[in-house]
Amino acid sequence: MLRRVWRNHIYRVTTMTVVQDTSDIIILYLGPGYPIKSTKNPLKASSVQSFELQDSTWGGGIKHLLMFVSPGAAHALYAMKNEEYKLTGWDINLQEPIIRTAFGFDTTDYLLDITLPPDRSEWKWKDEADFEEAVATGKISLEQARHIRQEGELAVKQVQEGTSTFYDVWENWLPPKEWRIPELLQWR
Repeated sequence: MLRRVWRNHIYRVTTMTVVQDTSDIIILYLGPGYPIKSTKNPLKASSVQSFELQDSTWGGGIKHLLMFVSPGAAHALYAMKNEEYKLTGWDINLQEPIIRTAFGFDTTDYLLDITLPPDRSEWKWKDEADFEEAVATGKISLEQARHIRQEGELAVKQVQEGTSTFYDVWENWLPPKEWRIPELLQWR
């Protein structure tokens, strides 16, 4: 599972299936109906934060998500697919480098994302207002914000200059039919 943590408080727990786990890359899959426990991202919350997690499931417009993360990287790349497994776009999630735990992986999501179309030709910032509010309220320092944006720009360059073979393989990837929705058991 992937837990989102801020200041030692867990604010999201997502069940995921490990597709690949090597010293170079970790690839996780999230599909329809996968259990999630979550509350509002504390970096986004403008009032007193409750860390009581509510049960839900993954779904919505993006049905299938592949998460690619290199150990030590301060971002993850998401391949987002619709119900028919058609790639709808790429998303660069700016976050703390993931840490292995007894439960899976932990990170902190810094709100700011970058979106790219399936062909990776153009990019744009996403959720800038939420990110800027977190900076304005001191939840993210100005220096940290500068580093987060720099990480995003470097990640875009990697994605746009990466070999198309890697992206083509994952654009056409399907989860094995025998995979079942994982259960959300112990997460603390």
